[in-house]
Amino acid sequence: MISIPTISVNEDFVTVFSEEAFPQHVRGGMNLTERIDAQNLRIRTSKSGYESDWHVAGDPTLILVQSGTLRITLRNGEHKDFSAGSMFIAKDYLPKHILFDTEKHGHSAKVLGNETLLAVHIKLEQI
Repeated sequence: MISIPTISVNEDFVTVFSEEAFPQHVRGGMNLTERIDAQNLRIRTSKSGYESDWHVAGDPTLILVQSGTLRITLRNGEHKDFSAGSMFIAKDYLPKHILFDTEKHGHSAKVLGNETLLAVHIKLEQI
């Protein structure tokens, strides 16, 4: 079993940190999850000091950090730092009938330190 840190929503559509667990099976000496379908991938760079506005991911996205450190902060002040070699899934969203509340919804991202962030964003079909 592999657990991946995840940015998701609770029953009130407030963004929270959680874990997504994926069972693994041994195949030819490798421990593999079942296939996880993806739509596309993008390669991202963000310079030191980059800060996003508050937002939701919308579609589930697996983010693989290659270099640099990215801090994800929630509305309640809780944060997690992701550095080279780490990964997380961003899948917080709002249904169409709920308008984005700038005091309640989403997460923000900030590049820490002096190193440029290099990350691969893989848009997942679903989780």
